Formats: sequence, structure tokens, C-alpha cells
Amino acid sequence: MTKRLFILLQKLSTRIFFPGILFILFTQSACKNDPEQIKALTSKNAIQEDKATDVTFIYSEHGKVKARLSSHIFIRNELAKPPYTDLKEGVKAEFYDDSNKISSTLTAGYARYYEKQGNILIRDNVVIVNKKGEQLNTEELVWNQKVEKFYTEKFVKITTSSQVLFGDGLEANNDFTWYHIKNLKGTVQVNKSEVPQ
Repeated sequence: MTKRLFILLQKLSTRIFFPGILFILFTQSACKNDPEQIKALTSKNAIQEDKATDVTFIYSEHGKVKARLSSHIFIRNELAKPPYTDLKEGVKAEFYDDSNKISSTLTAGYARYYEKQGNILIRDNVVIVNKKGEQLNTEELVWNQKVEKFYTEKFVKITTSSQVLFGDGLEANNDFTWYHIKNLKGTVQVNKSEVPQ
């Protein structure tokens, strides 16, 4: 009888013990974390950043839409010095006139907005097209909110219906209807009446 009891207890303990061991092994392996992933999740930057994807902002004044801005990735860091907002992986802005029609568009790969200074740094294949169809191409542009002007010291290319202009540096108004190219290069067409005799 004791021999039967011993065999029965042995079978029973195998049935309970083996699944128990498996359970412990699975739970132990599930609790392992990659130290690099933990470091990335708990880094100072990750904790103080607000992130969102596929974001669209609409800016209006006195009930009229002035601009619509969209970006694939939005990151806001209020604890940075100075605080900033990053727009990554594609930026598109549409600017509207008083008739609520698009007066110009801007596309770029990246933008960073410094709210306290009122400056926006725009980079990576920056393209602005105004309502006349004139197009600006550059790699970097700065928008100053206080004076409502774009600036750059980088190489610029402006394509109009009749000519292509090049230069190093530019200043332009917010809807790109007026611009001044610094260090102008290339051929500029002028009216015959404007040429001195």
C-alpha cells in the first residue's frame, strides 16, 4: 500500500510540479526588459515631451482663417531652454487672404517653433509658392512672427513665369508677394522703359 501511495504521489507531483515550472519560466521571461528600451522611455527628454502624429493646426484672427499647418509628427518640449515645438517628417502650411482664398503655400521636411521668441526655423527642401505661381526653393528659412517676414542667408532659387533667379540670402513678406534677394545671380529681365538711355 505504501508503494502504491508513493507512486501516486510521484505522479501527482509531476503533474503539478511540471506545469508550475513552466508557469514560472514564462513569467520570468516576460518580466525581462531591454535596458536600452527602459533608458529610452525614462530619459529626461522623453518624459518632458508631448508627442502626437498627423496633427493639423488652424490659426485664425477675428473669425477668419489665416493659416492651416499640418505635420506628420508633432513634438512639444515645454521644459527645454528655450521651449520649442518640432514638426517632423513633412510640414505643409497654407496661408489665406482676407477672401479666405489660399495666398501661398509652404512645404518642408522639418520646422521648429520657438514660441517665446516668435521664430520658426524651417529646413529640408523648403518650397514656397505664392498666388502668382512664383516659387522659392531653399534649404533653410526663418520666419519672424513679430515683423511677419521670412529670412535666410542660404542659397535661394526663385522661379517666375519668365525667369529663374538665384542668390545667397533673401527677405520676404508673409505671403511671398514681395521679396528681396541678396547677392543676386543670373539674368534679370527688365522692361525697356526701365533701362537708362
